[in-house]
Amino acid sequence: MSDLTLAQAMDNIYASLKADNADLDVHIAALKAAMLREGAKEAVFEPGKLAQNNRQGRKLMQSYFRKKGVTVTFAGA
Repeated sequence: MSDLTLAQAMDNIYASLKADNADLDVHIAALKAAMLREGAKEAVFEPGKLAQNNRQGRKLMQSYFRKKGVTVTFAGA
């Protein structure tokens, strides 16, 4: 796994979510590593880019990512 920027790691998460969660755990691990390198405390996602942009989908995403050690918030929320 190469050193991705936070933006690249988040783009990979968006693509994974749209591809029915393909390799999501790998992308979460890369996101977590990028957050550590860049000193980010939370990942801020754009709700409009999510495959499931409804309350239930966002809460499910937050819960799953929290189990993997990543705090997720949503822009404009």
